[in-house]
Amino acid sequence: MYVPYGLYDPTMIILIPAILLTLYAQSKVKTNFAKYLRVPARRGYTGAQVARMLLNQNGLHDIPIEAANTQLGDHYDPIKRVLRLSGEVAQGSSIASVSVAAHEVGHAIQHAKGYAPLSIRNMIFPVARFGSSAGWLFIFVGLLIPSLGGLMDIGILLFGAAVLFQLITLPVEFNASRRALEMLDANGYIYDEEIRGAKNVLSAAALTYVAAMASGLAQLARLILIRNRRR
Repeated sequence: MYVPYGLYDPTMIILIPAILLTLYAQSKVKTNFAKYLRVPARRGYTGAQVARMLLNQNGLHDIPIEAANTQLGDHYDPIKRVLRLSGEVAQGSSIASVSVAAHEVGHAIQHAKGYAPLSIRNMIFPVARFGSSAGWLFIFVGLLIPSLGGLMDIGILLFGAAVLFQLITLPVEFNASRRALEMLDANGYIYDEEIRGAKNVLSAAALTYVAAMASGLAQLARLILIRNRRR
């Protein structure tokens, strides 16, 4: 997470555990994805095929599957109602490919069924996006000009909205992974002995969201400490 110049002080130590967790999570997801990308799922379906079949089985025939341009850029777009899969996921028939594809279908099902945490996350997304960038501007100006210290409070509140977004993201991601594993197992798209690999892929991905939330909370706590020390 970007820290504007001039905000360094001893409270930076608060960020160290979160930074270490983030590095570990990034390494874990890349390692697990690369590992299970090389392990073919015995049923032989590609990620795109699994996604299409699962969408159809859940009555989501009108949701198209498009190409995502980046590795691990797979996502469901709730605004355009489009499922986007990277090439290695869409075209691959590995355990990693079908697991990630099913996870994104899980998000599409959440949206279709009005899953509450997803609805809340989508509702606060504009505020969170604004807060994650503009919040730093208010904080920085508030630090530079003590007489405008109230701006720092506004910045912290805006940044807090971004942290809240990260917090709400956790149940959304965990639920999508649970749905994915249940659908893959129930429909026989992976065998029993392959479920562990699918769990490893999705658990590693979920850890990145845990790390993001931890990083956000640590940064928020640090900013509050800085504000309190200046009063």
